Amino acid sequence: MAASSSASSSSALSRLSNIQNHLNPIDSLAKNLVKISPEVSEALSHGHAVVALESTIISHGMPYPQNFETAKEVEAIVRNNGAVPATIAILEGLPCVGLSTEELERLAKLGSKAQKTARRDIAHVVATRGNGATTVSATMFFASMVGIPVFVTGGIGGVHRHGEHTMDISSDLTELGRTPVAVVSAGIKSILDIPRTLEYLETHGVCVAAYKTNEFPAFFTETSGSKVPCRVDSPEDCARLIDVNMKLKLGSGIVIGVPIPREHAAFGRVIESAIQSALREAREKNITGNAETPFLLARVNELTGGFSLASNIALVKNNALIGAKISVALAQLRQQESN
Repeated sequence: MAASSSASSSSALSRLSNIQNHLNPIDSLAKNLVKISPEVSEALSHGHAVVALESTIISHGMPYPQNFETAKEVEAIVRNNGAVPATIAILEGLPCVGLSTEELERLAKLGSKAQKTARRDIAHVVATRGNGATTVSATMFFASMVGIPVFVTGGIGGVHRHGEHTMDISSDLTELGRTPVAVVSAGIKSILDIPRTLEYLETHGVCVAAYKTNEFPAFFTETSGSKVPCRVDSPEDCARLIDVNMKLKLGSGIVIGVPIPREHAAFGRVIESAIQSALREAREKNITGNAETPFLLARVNELTGGFSLASNIALVKNNALIGAKISVALAQLRQQESN
């Protein structure tokens, strides 16, 4: 009788598993297409803090070897603050969550030869066995797939200036509306339309918070003139916000805007002047789409004598520091709740 009961129970569990796989095909199928590094896999299985990192900043943000050194430094900051870094990229058609030092350097050397990969590009890059550097939207997608709730980047994409005419809106924003990952950034890239971007995020139900301030940061500068509906003053505040968002199954992401450290903040008017000049050049040269942002950032860097790139690196490192602390606080909160 016991054997029969056990067999019946096993059969029921099997049927339940099949139903779950049918309802959540991403769990049974998509995960088999992703390589998770041993370090990241172990951390996730034990409920330890993990921070997702994008790879476009490595491939398209700066030249080799500066990009490789910066990537290693950012990962070291995450580790030194108690979390495991999980840089995400697609290498020879295989999505990788957590890169080895060798893989990191390989991506850095590929540079812009690696395709800038947003959500729309994932299937193509994987199917053609290409190399892809993930943007915010693609990194969020893979982070959510494997269960990483905190992601650190420099700045997020947004509504481009004159976007009301061009409809040029970053897929980062729609991803934030449908993927429950908290994105720690220095706000919205200052080459974009910040007020319209915040309006778009509101439309998609995305919680926008600012760290230790009431105003949303503007990437190179601490302030943007746009107020935020939510203020968080500690990693623990952020952790509680993320935890509740997940428990309520709101299904949307969170933007946590961290102002660039004051000592690295560029003079707003100098940057703004360079941005306006770069925007005019982009229009004259008909540079649009995903080629526009790299062009504008590079041109602004040239016009400001490299100061904007130094600020960019500084803010990414600061975001890594804050993001790691948030991830640790979240892991501790969940550990306390499970005891």
